[in-house]
Amino acid sequence: MTMPVRLTVMLMMGAAIAGCKQSGELVLQEGVGVSAVRSVCPAVGVPDYTGDITTFRVPGDTSAANIDVTAAITNVRATCDDTGARVYTNATFDVLARRADARGARQVTLPYYSVVLRGGSSVVTKRIGQVTLSFADGQERAQARAQAGAYVDRAEATLPQDIRDQITRKRKAGEEDAAIDPLSDPAVKAAVARATFELLVGFQLTEQQLAYNATR
Repeated sequence: MTMPVRLTVMLMMGAAIAGCKQSGELVLQEGVGVSAVRSVCPAVGVPDYTGDITTFRVPGDTSAANIDVTAAITNVRATCDDTGARVYTNATFDVLARRADARGARQVTLPYYSVVLRGGSSVVTKRIGQVTLSFADGQERAQARAQAGAYVDRAEATLPQDIRDQITRKRKAGEEDAAIDPLSDPAVKAAVARATFELLVGFQLTEQQLAYNATR
């Protein structure tokens, strides 16, 4: 699965995750240096183009007149337990759906995925779930809640001490590296990437559905 690099505005960075303790890790921003506390809890978000899904009555016809059901992921929330050697994060989210034909009671089941991403590109684990929406007779809209959980090894999400020392080392004015951003060092940058995890959720789309989202 190709994972888009950018996340939607629903991205919630580690220290902001509800219930996640600040454990003394560092947040680095290239060109800025140390800027905030970094948690071992993974960031949680929805990748671009996977937060919406559209189904059609007749396969292959993606015209507006042929739309059957549309749905979107929203209200992403996360809690994190970082008290043990394995850090557990649980993400909950709402799925809001609308159907074109409101006649009759109907249930619609949609697939979604959750994936743990390391370093922005390496898929550690991936799971598929389903969320079922129930439309009452005459009702155009329906809502359901779903969740996804993941474990991350604390040791893998923690920066090595030598890297931390290199980042936080006091630099005196006039020293050769006083104005050098720690992230300009490839070893530091690679270590930060290896210790960075994300829990991403989105609809499990077909290639056609993903292309539709990307081009509409």
